[in-house]
Amino acid sequence: MLVESSPAADTRASEQGDSSSLRQWLSVGAVAIGAFAFVTTEFLPVGLLPHVAKELDVLPGTAGLMVTTPGVIAALSAPGLMLGAGRMDRRHVFLLLTALLLASNLLSAFAPNFAVMLVGRALLGAALGGFWTLATAAAGRLVQPKDAARATAMILTGVTCATVIGVPLGTFIAGFSSWRFSFMATGVLVAVALVAQLLLVPSLPSSAALRLADLTELLRRPHARRSMLMVGLVFGAHFCSYTYITPFLLHNASFGMSTITWLLLGFGVIGFFSNFAVSSTVNRNLKASVAVMVSLMMFALLSMPLLRHSQLAVTVDVLAWGISFGALPLCFSVWIQRATPDLPEAGSALFVSIIQVAIAVGSLVGGTIVDSIGIPPDFLLGSALALLGLAALASFGRSPVAKVDCDCLATPE
Repeated sequence: MLVESSPAADTRASEQGDSSSLRQWLSVGAVAIGAFAFVTTEFLPVGLLPHVAKELDVLPGTAGLMVTTPGVIAALSAPGLMLGAGRMDRRHVFLLLTALLLASNLLSAFAPNFAVMLVGRALLGAALGGFWTLATAAAGRLVQPKDAARATAMILTGVTCATVIGVPLGTFIAGFSSWRFSFMATGVLVAVALVAQLLLVPSLPSSAALRLADLTELLRRPHARRSMLMVGLVFGAHFCSYTYITPFLLHNASFGMSTITWLLLGFGVIGFFSNFAVSSTVNRNLKASVAVMVSLMMFALLSMPLLRHSQLAVTVDVLAWGISFGALPLCFSVWIQRATPDLPEAGSALFVSIIQVAIAVGSLVGGTIVDSIGIPPDFLLGSALALLGLAALASFGRSPVAKVDCDCLATPE
């Protein structure tokens, strides 16, 4: 999400200049490792939820607060940190946010009870929103202008890799050790990222600051408001169900934990390739791309509880869901860019914020349903929210949006 821009750098972007040095690429790598660690930490509880719930003696729906809590905090920190940071050197911001992530993992790993676990997850949320509003914006400043797109793609590759292997890796580690060791292992990764950023990321002084007036101006526009609503509904559909996919597969579809690990890996891998595939169509027909992927998610969520007695059918549904969600972050990122061409900073901050709200509210409402009437009805709620997302998409009719070039893959944070 691009939250800052440098006009001078943009002007020079198409010019041929000196190649970026090895040290510059290493600084990009340091940020990419941080991106991998952030995404892995954010979604680690999805694969560990049954283990944590059992040891800390809470219901599965209550354990879903591990996903809800950072979402709530991140929704506030995404615009809040940018407003508060002003022109603070972005290198210092990166180091502060990564240090908070390290504290989050360590506190979660050694949490003696669920309340302490939620404090650790709240620290993640405080760091998460700010990191995503800064990460890809800094990429173009870490290398020579002509390498800006490659640097951004490199950081987003870290995100994609975490999406593919983060959740199943945590589940795999917990399978032969414990869920606490999964958080500790991620903490080691964060420590590596912190040291790398300290040694390699140069000073990044800011020449511009996001203004509150930009956010309020954007929220006055009907098109922008409807765009955010659509994004919120679809991400809410995903996370109200995906948060509880492991207990569903374990208890409702009778999968073993080792099979679940491989299935979650398949979800991420097929989503990775879906992200690449849709990048060739999203600029040509954005609305159709969104419609197809949201419809695919809706049918997968609707049919999964109905076909839960067939492991083959559930496997197909999970993979179809992976195809859908692998493509939607890119689709929505381009959509928001086109909807807010004159206020990209505000649009990006609100985009990050609405996604985090959807994660928080979706997992919270889903957890309430799971604890009260079971997991299958929660999946039906997810399909209903996806249907509302399609209705929001249909409300745009043929209204034109400014075209924005998309040079790299995007993510949801």
